[in-house]
Amino acid sequence: MSKFFDPQSGSDSEYESDVDEEWDVVQDTNAASASRYLPGGSDSEDDDLRKRVVQPAKDKRFEEMVSTTELMKNAIKINNWVSLQDNFDKINKQLEKVMRITEAVKAPILYIKTLVMLEDFLNETLANKEAKKKMSTINSKALNSMRQRLKKNNKRYEEEIIKYRESPETEEVNESEDEDSKDDDEDDVNVEADSEEEEEANDKGDPSWKKMLSKKDKLMEKLYNKDPTEITWDWVNQKFKEVVAARGKKGTARFELVDQLTHLIKIAKTPAQKLEILFSVISAQFDVNPGLNGHMPIKVWKKCVNNMLTILDILVKYDNIVVDDTIEPDENETSKPEDFDGTIRVWGNLVAFVERIDTEFFKSLQCIDPHTREYVERLRDEPMFLALAQNIQDYFERSGDYKAAAKVALRQVELIYYKPQEVYDAMRKLAELVVEEEEEEDSEEPKEGAGTPASFIVVPEVVPRKPTFPESSRAMMDVLVSLIYKYGDERTKARAMLCDIYHLALVDEFVSARDLLLMSHLQENIQHMDISTQILFNRSMAQLGLCAFRVGMITDAHSCLSELYSGQRVRELLAQGVQQSRYHEKTPEQERLERRRQMPYHMHINLELLEAVHLICAMLLEVPYMAANSHDVKRRVISKNFRRLLEISERQAFTAPPENVRDHAMAATRALIKGDFQKAFEVVKSLDVWRLFKNRETILAMVNERIKEEALKTYIFTYSASYESLSLDQLAKMFDLSENKVHSIVSKMVINEELHASWDQPTRCIIFHDIQHNRLQTLAFQLTEKLAILAESNERAMEARTGGGGLDLSSKRRDNNQDYGGGAGGGRWQENMSYTQGRQGYNGGDRSCYGGKRSSGHGGQNRGTGGNAGRGGTGNRGMQMDGTSRMVSLNRGVRM
Repeated sequence: MSKFFDPQSGSDSEYESDVDEEWDVVQDTNAASASRYLPGGSDSEDDDLRKRVVQPAKDKRFEEMVSTTELMKNAIKINNWVSLQDNFDKINKQLEKVMRITEAVKAPILYIKTLVMLEDFLNETLANKEAKKKMSTINSKALNSMRQRLKKNNKRYEEEIIKYRESPETEEVNESEDEDSKDDDEDDVNVEADSEEEEEANDKGDPSWKKMLSKKDKLMEKLYNKDPTEITWDWVNQKFKEVVAARGKKGTARFELVDQLTHLIKIAKTPAQKLEILFSVISAQFDVNPGLNGHMPIKVWKKCVNNMLTILDILVKYDNIVVDDTIEPDENETSKPEDFDGTIRVWGNLVAFVERIDTEFFKSLQCIDPHTREYVERLRDEPMFLALAQNIQDYFERSGDYKAAAKVALRQVELIYYKPQEVYDAMRKLAELVVEEEEEEDSEEPKEGAGTPASFIVVPEVVPRKPTFPESSRAMMDVLVSLIYKYGDERTKARAMLCDIYHLALVDEFVSARDLLLMSHLQENIQHMDISTQILFNRSMAQLGLCAFRVGMITDAHSCLSELYSGQRVRELLAQGVQQSRYHEKTPEQERLERRRQMPYHMHINLELLEAVHLICAMLLEVPYMAANSHDVKRRVISKNFRRLLEISERQAFTAPPENVRDHAMAATRALIKGDFQKAFEVVKSLDVWRLFKNRETILAMVNERIKEEALKTYIFTYSASYESLSLDQLAKMFDLSENKVHSIVSKMVINEELHASWDQPTRCIIFHDIQHNRLQTLAFQLTEKLAILAESNERAMEARTGGGGLDLSSKRRDNNQDYGGGAGGGRWQENMSYTQGRQGYNGGDRSCYGGKRSSGHGGQNRGTGGNAGRGGTGNRGMQMDGTSRMVSLNRGVRM
């Protein structure tokens, strides 16, 4: 490496290969100057060589980047990803040299522009599946490689890319200004030469200098420098057509297009014309979004909402103007003056614009990091959208278009349904603060029509910018869903009902939420609906399970949550994360679709809380049932997930202290099986998820009471064969329960024939019955079991022959048995029973539900022999309580 003294900077600079190249140029110059004294030398050659100047290294490196960028543009035109990959490596190396020579901190705007170009082309290529299939193997590999490398590389320049996308022209201007300020000393000579060339060209009458003004500059000049007195409706309409025609063309700046249309709004001559231009402005603002994976810039989003409110101002003030998307656009309609008596029809769709604005707000919350201040600031814009939606809904109701009003009401419901009352109150206060701040800013800034001549249309703010909130979120939900239930379409009604169920569960109204779900029959058709509605159904079922747990209905809570945890896909089912499977590899298109469906962070249901509730409910149901059927090999499983975790825990040679939710649940289960209910409750209480409950102490007291009850049932089932009688006082002291509670629990077990015993009232003791079955009874029980199996096989064969669809009757019976079986500590309805336990009361009381009959010939009181002792009943007794036994079958639609 050699030293080279730069006369312009006055300092020593280090160069590598640049010095050799520049030295060659100097040698060529000296050799050429010497040739003038040789024969054949000429003065003209000498003059040409004198004009040759040594090019600075910075300019030379920058020109190399420009040429590489041009090569990449050519490769994009022919979809050559191999060339793009090579040139991408090349431009990165050139970037290092440029930044080292210029000692710059930020990358030049040319490089950022190239990254944006590559990113957009990559997204287009990945979205075009047909073109991707036609690629060669080498080109496809280069595409996949570029996808990974570009994503990793762009993270380093994420802020610069966002700034460039928001205002590309401003960035270029700033870049050029910075370069000019740095290179004033170097470019003085070049600037003088350029000015001399321009003067010479002007003297000669050469019009080439006019090319410096682009068509865009000429159009802007015409728009902004036009005399207001010369502006007519025809002139505005003509310029409007020119601007709209440039939309979507290559080289058209999106932000510049919005600015031009915004200026046309101010000089519109009629209200209808202003309305037409406003619709085009909003459409152009939607185009600012760079792609499907990004979101509209927040500032543009706010301007879009304000433009929608301005549209409402026009529609409210001029009630003869009607917006309709079913008519053909007619430019003569917008020429009618404001005092026109008839109806003026303007093409537009307010509902589509509101839905798009809501979608962009949702996407912005998906993309922004939830742990930053920016996410919280973005949530402050919710009242702004609510004000827009309420005003548009009121406009549709006044116009009589209730179907459109129902669609807008659904957007408000989806913004409110997941908020508890405390969050709802905070949003009300926030709306008041935001409106006050905006009013102060508006008072300081001049109004839009303050400097506009009287000949132009100026519309005052008629529509309120502040949303109206009832006192409670429940009242607001009732008003909105009532409108939707009356006028909405099927999908709108389904989503509104799911949101209503979610909100009812959120405010601990379990019975109302459950009845609404059973009445709607959504669980039967949910698998045929779109995926976003299925996700909403899953979220509603999860919140319904949490609500049932909070009100103490353990069986119902487990029924609601069991299907969610059956396949280990909770995150995916609730759209709170993307789970990777080792056996199934997802395509990039599937990954993008799943990311677009993800719920924003503030709408998440805490998965640890959900898992803790599910496992605690499963523990309270499974432990007594396992104790009652400890010798039955074919015993039914209430929760497969819980049993699997318990088996894994039992196989461990060393049991470590519990760390996560599963470890705590298994530790509590082991303590409960041993009868140590105090330790089981302490382990459960040590979980951190209880702080997420509002009424924490009440819920913990309920859990403690249920653990004591299930410990009592487990103890009786386990040791009933060892006792002839048990004192009521002793049981009450052992499990820290009241005598009335113990009497009630044991009486239910006896009535349900789970326990073969009776009460001795004088001594207040439980007398256990020793049941001995004769040979005839045992054979009768075996015959009943085999007949049930035979009938089930015949039903399946008949369905296979007739081609019947859906679930068979036997599976439905098993579902009902499982639903009702979680009640008082175990399954009341069982199949494939064991009758050899003698005194084991629970097994002795098992009944078969086939045909709606229950066999209890070997029951607690020894009431006859064989099947003749069975008493009639209904096979669907699990449905007669309060509808809760149907909860498991509700979840059959929880699949995506």
